Amino acid sequence: MFDKVLIANRGEIAMRVVRACREMGIKTVAVHSTADANAMHVRMADESVCIGPPPAKDSYLNIPALIAACEITNANAIHPGYGFLSENARFAEIVTAHNLTFIGPTAEHIRTMGDKVQAKKTAKALGIPVVPGSDGAVLDADAPAIAAEIGYPVLIKAASGGGGRGMKIAESPDVLMEQISLARNEAKSAFGDDTIYIEKYLSTPRHIEIQVLCDMHGNALHLGERDCSLQRRHQKVLEEATSPALNSSQRSEIGEIVANAMRKLGYIGVGTVEFLYENGQFYFIEMNTRLQVEHPITEMITGLDLVREQIRVANGAELGLTQGDIEFRGHAIECRVNAENPVTFRPSPGTIRNWHTPGGLGVRVDSAAYAGYAIPPYYDSLIGKLIVHGRNRTECLMRLRRSLDEFVVDGVETTIPLFQRLMQEPDFQNGDYHIHWLEEFLSRG
Repeated sequence: MFDKVLIANRGEIAMRVVRACREMGIKTVAVHSTADANAMHVRMADESVCIGPPPAKDSYLNIPALIAACEITNANAIHPGYGFLSENARFAEIVTAHNLTFIGPTAEHIRTMGDKVQAKKTAKALGIPVVPGSDGAVLDADAPAIAAEIGYPVLIKAASGGGGRGMKIAESPDVLMEQISLARNEAKSAFGDDTIYIEKYLSTPRHIEIQVLCDMHGNALHLGERDCSLQRRHQKVLEEATSPALNSSQRSEIGEIVANAMRKLGYIGVGTVEFLYENGQFYFIEMNTRLQVEHPITEMITGLDLVREQIRVANGAELGLTQGDIEFRGHAIECRVNAENPVTFRPSPGTIRNWHTPGGLGVRVDSAAYAGYAIPPYYDSLIGKLIVHGRNRTECLMRLRRSLDEFVVDGVETTIPLFQRLMQEPDFQNGDYHIHWLEEFLSRG
């Protein structure tokens, strides 16, 4: 097993990796910007290295500084967490070139699945159902004919996109070229690549993702699904497992399709294959070749530690499990607690005066926050994740309501009041929602 792992990240995910490594007897190295000198992951790791000033491009995205930190601490593996460099194929290549282990998939798979056009082609070839759309990148001259063949409305998407950037809807031929221009400009600005493709726009789908776990010996498992349909501006807000919309037969069918595809691909590590689900049909949208923010709800219903499994697989171990060993027990929900105004969603950096997290049976809080912690304005506003588990969805909702009422954060605004509002909504209580539901709910005030 690895002697020492460097964690190329910050915040709650860095803490998550520290804890998994400590339970495995592995020493950890935290890296931090000058703004994060007093961060909890820095305090909890065995060693820490400052890698630059506050801007992420000068610190957490500074590849030479990360490699140097490995060299001076004698770390022999890097865990990238999520975000930052976790899906950067070049980073994975550089890590490997320096005789270090990248705890994640191969650079080839990161690159293939990071290109949305190539990912869709690959998924289709592997037998995964895809959204009707263009077979690849679309030229402006060809766009009207392609859109007409697909049928309006259509969705224009950046090939290198993510987080909803470079994504536009064309309801009719009259606005197609205008929306393509807007999508290209946004994609160029955000990703340095204005390549776009076109898909059928589904009106009220759910966002369902399948968690996979694979080793380098050809074994691949699916760990069920997560329903991530509560979104704002294409950003996930709350997730649950299992989905209220699927039954065990549907779960098994799509899970086996994905696991078989990953086996054919030779994928290694954890990953998530994401779908839109409407009228009983699944449509592939993308694959995330990393650990997801919402991975804890899968851990809660399966009893598996996904970070531990990541580390084991990266070290060459076999899974030691078959699909028949995976049981889905109860129901779990995760709320992303952000330091944001719960109405305007404006970031609320500042110092946390009081911090009290809920507890009790089936309650987990993943966070790096504490009383007196100064939330820096330079990074994502996520300060914690409230995860609850119950024997069924009804018990889970009751536990979530109680836990939200117990959660105290003073000094900054958070999204906790938003989740308390959601608990009162019949549609949410009944699991009757889709990817546009939350924005429609918010628009009502």
